[in-house]
Amino acid sequence: MNAALEQADGAHLRLRRLGIDTYREFVVFMHRDCLVCRSEGFQVRSRVRVTVGDRSITATLYVVGDEILGMEEASLSEAAWIALAANAGDIARMSHPEPVASDSFLRKKIYGGTLSGPELAAIVGDIAGHAYDDIRLAAFVTACAGDRLDLAETIGLTEAMVKVGDRLNWTSAVVADKHCVGGLPGNRTTMILVPIIAAVGLCIPKTSSRAITSPAGTADAMEALTTVDLDLTAMREVVDKEGGCIVWGGSVALSPADDILIGVERPLDLDSEGQLIASVLSKKIAAGSTHVVLDLPVGPTAKIRDQAAALRLAERLRQVADHFGLVVDLVLSDGSQPVGRGIGPALEARDVLAVLGNQADAPADLRDRALTLAAHLIDLARPGMAGAGRRLAAEILASGAAEGKFLAICEAQGGLKRLATAPFRRDVTASRDGTVTAIDNRRLAKAAKLAGAPAAALAGVDFHVPLGRRVHRGEALFTLHGQTRSEIDYAAEFVAANPGIVSLSQG
Repeated sequence: MNAALEQADGAHLRLRRLGIDTYREFVVFMHRDCLVCRSEGFQVRSRVRVTVGDRSITATLYVVGDEILGMEEASLSEAAWIALAANAGDIARMSHPEPVASDSFLRKKIYGGTLSGPELAAIVGDIAGHAYDDIRLAAFVTACAGDRLDLAETIGLTEAMVKVGDRLNWTSAVVADKHCVGGLPGNRTTMILVPIIAAVGLCIPKTSSRAITSPAGTADAMEALTTVDLDLTAMREVVDKEGGCIVWGGSVALSPADDILIGVERPLDLDSEGQLIASVLSKKIAAGSTHVVLDLPVGPTAKIRDQAAALRLAERLRQVADHFGLVVDLVLSDGSQPVGRGIGPALEARDVLAVLGNQADAPADLRDRALTLAAHLIDLARPGMAGAGRRLAAEILASGAAEGKFLAICEAQGGLKRLATAPFRRDVTASRDGTVTAIDNRRLAKAAKLAGAPAAALAGVDFHVPLGRRVHRGEALFTLHGQTRSEIDYAAEFVAANPGIVSLSQG
């Protein structure tokens, strides 16, 4: 071994950057015959403590062959590289990590036990500290799935998530916010609501998410128009100047443990009422919000499938919000079909601009939904207005004040970008005459993803036929947009294999 690496404990390797993206997972790569692996007893998927200077992380080990790394070298996933602030050529110490302190609490929950606040805090702390590998994360998510978290556990999980992240404080006594539990393509009301609320004079520092398994999150659609990855200082400057912002929440790490858990929940398609509530409310509390409107779309292919489930979730959301002193209003909305026409970052941003600009062909359903939610938030944050929120919101939108405020927010966040269009398009047409009777939101969203969204910002779906629309054979039901021919072909193959995305009545 090279003399520079021969140190007292013999567990040092020189770092080489390979640029491997594992999303948020910390991974360390070593040669399969590495002496450090042998001397320390490391095997594939061992947990390894990696230390560079005064920074340490716990990573999962994968081994590679001669052509990738030398026996005296190691590499890291990009997430791990950034967390360690490492440089190529740095010497990293590899050691065994301490046992995961919360393993006994995890096992307790797996076997059906009820977790206390301190036990949940220990688990969430280990998750946020990347002590949990994918197996532990999947086990925790599964153990909490369905209704396996009671009210006390949901409160404890929410509190634990808040404590491990950043927490924002604002000078305004009232800090407005809005959140949708999701599951509905194209539902980009936030980008219309925020400028309306800011134009009213309320403070609304909106932190939004990127898509993980959906065609677009609010941050993705907003990024098609302006910069969203602002740090806290830049975010405060925008809010101080314009009264509101729409930024990516990942830049300010409001609930880092939740972001990790979501990355496991969604691929497994596991819903946990308690984790959903903790996810939503922990980020609102951490963001410094005081008055929040929560949109709960209900529909057969939305996240919430029926009215009874929506009412149960709404009651539990209210109970947990009350515990933390959050003032909330819960709106049960129609989740039977997409909102607006566009599904995908640029297509959704186009719809938003059309509504804000009062264009004649702007999607009426997106406009109405945004006004409804804005009205609820105005009435909630200003109770003395006695139900005047809808009128005020409509006036602000019709006057152009909302558009002006939105453009000002974009300018403050880095300037307005020009929207482009995808170079490849393909219509999906009706095979016969009929009336639209049902729309599969999930499969429609998947078609948009297969076309390239959200990574390809111009990709997605343009939806043309809402429920109740009479269509004729050969008429376009929706249009696939792609930035490459291969992606649009891939999406088209999926659509052809799933003819029931749009259901038509006979005749």
